[in-house]
This record gives sequence, C-alpha cells and structure tokens, in this order.
Amino acid sequence: MMQGTTTAMAAHGAMQIESLDAFVFRAPADPPVQTSFGIMHDRPAVLLRLRDKDGAEGWGEVWCNFPTVGAEHRARLALAYGAPVVTGRAWAHPREAWETMLARFAVLMLQTGEPGPLHQIAAGIDMAMWDLFARRAGMPAWRALGGESAWPVPVYASGINPTEPEALALAKRDEGYRAFKLKVGFGEARDMANLRGMRDALGGDTVMMVDANQAWTPDEAIAAGHRMAQFGLLWLEEPVRADEPPQTWERLAREQPLRLAGGENLSSMPAYEAFIAQPGMSVIQPDAGKWGGLSGCIDVARRANAAGKWYCPHWLGAGMGLVASLHLKTAAGGEGYVEVDANANVLRDTMAAPVMRLEQGCVTLPDAPGFGVVPDLAALAPYAVDFARG
Repeated sequence: MMQGTTTAMAAHGAMQIESLDAFVFRAPADPPVQTSFGIMHDRPAVLLRLRDKDGAEGWGEVWCNFPTVGAEHRARLALAYGAPVVTGRAWAHPREAWETMLARFAVLMLQTGEPGPLHQIAAGIDMAMWDLFARRAGMPAWRALGGESAWPVPVYASGINPTEPEALALAKRDEGYRAFKLKVGFGEARDMANLRGMRDALGGDTVMMVDANQAWTPDEAIAAGHRMAQFGLLWLEEPVRADEPPQTWERLAREQPLRLAGGENLSSMPAYEAFIAQPGMSVIQPDAGKWGGLSGCIDVARRANAAGKWYCPHWLGAGMGLVASLHLKTAAGGEGYVEVDANANVLRDTMAAPVMRLEQGCVTLPDAPGFGVVPDLAALAPYAVDFARG
C-alpha cells in the first residue's frame, strides 16, 4: 500500500466492529444458466453488512452459485462463525481481520469438511471490511488498495449459454461490450457450431474466449484446443479439473495452441503461487467472493502482474462482488479483463448500476468512498429469503 494512503487511513483510527448482518436473495434465472457441470435455475446472493461503533457500514458478497441451496447455509455460517470473530473488537486493517479468520477457521475447516464455505464467508467479510475501511477514510476502495488513479478497465460478457449464443452476444454488443466468453464442454458438434455462429455474428476481429468449466480430460482438452484454434480465441478457461498437477498445465500449453486461463477454484496462496509460476498458465482468475476477499486477491494480482501474467478477476454473482472486482483490477492495473455475467440478473443490476457505465468496452470507476455503491434493500425486498438463523 502507498505510504500516503496508509497515513491517511491511520488518521481515522481502528474499526470497532459492532455488528454483522447477513441477507439472502434469490431471483429467477430466465433463461437458466448452463454450464458443463450443472444448470442454475435461479440466481442466489448472500450479502454481508458490517457496522462499526460510529454507524458506518461496509458491504460484501459471498460466493454461493453452486449448489444454489447453499446460499442460506453460507449466511448462517457467517452469522454463527464469522460474526463472533470480527465483532466486538477493533481492527487496524482489513488484512488483520482476514488473517485472524483464517487462523480461527483452520481447525473448523478440518472438523466440518467445509473449507470452501468457510473460505467464502471469510472472503465476503473481508470484502465488507475493505468497503468500510475505505469509506471511513473517505476514499475509493481502489485507492485504499494502493491504486494511484482510476482508468478504463476492460470488461467482457461472460457466461454465454450454449443455446443460441450469438443472440445474447449481439445483444451485449449493443450494450457496449467488446469481448465475449462462450460456455463449452457440451459435445464437439455443439461447441463447434456455437463458436462458428458467434464468430460469424460478431466478426473476425471481435475478442472471444471459451470456458469449459473443468469438463475434459487432458487428452480431450488438447484435442479441443486444436479444434477451436481456428476461431482466434483469446483464451481457453479451465479445460481440465482445477486440481490437476502443474505438469498437466505445462503439457496443455505445449501440446495445444490456445492461451490457458484458470484460478477461480484455488483456495490458498501457495496454490496461486504454484499456478502463477507455471509457464503454461497465462491468465490468473481468482474470485474475491470465493477465496481471499480483497486482501488475498490483491496479493494474487500483484504476483501475477510481476510474473507477466494477466490478472482477470472471476465473478458470476450479484452486484457487490462485481463492483469489488472492478476495484481490485483498478488497483492492480496490468493487462486483462474483468468478468461480467451476460445473463439477466436483477440482483447484479440493481446493486452495480451506479458504476456500470460502459464506454468502448471499459468501465472507469468513480472517486466515491468505498465501493461507491450501497445495496438498495427496499428495491431488493421482493427477492429476499427469510432464512433461519439458528
């Protein structure tokens, strides 16, 4: 963090956290979101709100896409295990709280067999802590993270389904998007027909990527990379399981022609460091609501940039996490894109609308304090879920 930023924030004192609240929302997915491993029939969201002793607030979002029934579970975990750690004491910096949560949750992760959900609530709380931290200092989160100035961050329309994908891609192009990512892994004939349809519709110079969502074996991924190379793709994302060893990724890079992307399903800094060090991995994609929040993901971003890799935040949830991802990329700089789900999602749009102003496929964040947005709970009320807190 820059010295000037540190000094300015220190002047506002430690954050005395008084409360943590959780909110669950669920909106219909029309059409359903299709991936190679499952279909999302609705769009869940878990929001967390921190309040300090002065009444200031910070907001975060917890990853909860799959299974969608897990949204309520994560909200309960946040209240049962996250709140006792972070409330009732003062924190000098969000990173201090994040590291404390990881230490306190370590045995619990082993005991419950639920490292994922516990990492996710720690990430969401950390996100809210950064929003609060920056608001108290009167500066945008991207500056609190060490960024020097806002700049036009490239974004891409993601999650394009395998059913008539060119129609959605053209609609998003009309909204101002200039890069597009198609879901693949639905069989050779369907994947190739969809790629051909999108390329024909969008033109030969339009940026296109594909995401297989861990659909293939290494041999299948190599064959797919060769088949799809004719379409001039920017990257091939998660062609194999995320837990494949480094030598698998090296082989993929050597034996097929497409740039490789991944990282949304890693859950430790050593795992990211190994991924970044792997010559075959070119695009690094941590998800701030799934692991690390802003504290962990800004470290991954800086390591990726230093290694000459692209840092491209993964996000496929509601609006708070999307805005947080834009702040991370603004702070980190470097080449790459921020992911924006192309599918309809009122929970995303209602929250992120104040900052999602596209110009030539880019978003430039404002100087508003924190994330620059506050969820409108009244507007979100029709989608609220009354979950048990016991």
